[in-house]
Amino acid sequence: MRKKKELPEFKGDRIPEFASEEEEREFWDGYSFAEAMERGVLEPVEEPVELAPELAEKMKTKRVTLRLRVSQIEAAKRIAKEKDIPYQTLLRSWIAEAIRREQEKRA
Repeated sequence: MRKKKELPEFKGDRIPEFASEEEEREFWDGYSFAEAMERGVLEPVEEPVELAPELAEKMKTKRVTLRLRVSQIEAAKRIAKEKDIPYQTLLRSWIAEAIRREQEKRA
């Protein structure tokens, strides 16, 4: 059995120093931002965060009307509840995945 690598821990109210980005990723996989907020390690940011223009463009959304059978909506709601996510988020992810698969077929 592989020995688990020792990672830095929160000491008081400070985020530890990391030897690499990989170590930092592993650290945050084991700790939550909520825990850091509770300990006062992280402070809420009041100023708005600006995205790079290409990211902002990708994140734009547009409302569409889509008629689905009631049974499809109810099934999506049940699945979303099991996954503990909003059903609209689940439907968007399914649509995004189908689009990605179609684009890969064409490439």
